[in-house]
Amino acid sequence: MTIEFTVSAVIPAAPQAIYDAWLDSDGHTKMTGSPAHATANVGDSFDAWDGYISGENIELDPGKRILQSWRGSSYKDTDGDSQIEVIFESVDGGTKVTLHHTNVPDDQGSHEPGWFTHYFEPMQKHFGGT
Repeated sequence: MTIEFTVSAVIPAAPQAIYDAWLDSDGHTKMTGSPAHATANVGDSFDAWDGYISGENIELDPGKRILQSWRGSSYKDTDGDSQIEVIFESVDGGTKVTLHHTNVPDDQGSHEPGWFTHYFEPMQKHFGGT
């Protein structure tokens, strides 16, 4: 059985700046504070959090949307890859980043709060928020 959830936060930066950082090794590393390897090419693989996360770019709409397969190293061999869709929407104060995570193994429920502690909070600090 799998679960899915949606989380969001406002990041004090333009949509394109966040999109570009997400899909760049140096930018992703700086905005999360942990080693990552990424590109802005459909079909390319990525990893983040020093290899804890891995996946592939499925669809990319510059400055607007990222669709990636996503897999944590704690997934069982029998678990399929999960998928994240990240949507960037310009709002007062920056960009509303909405992340929809699907096909998450039901024993990986820690992913939902992890998006706040390992992504949104460091991103807010990196891009100038508090």
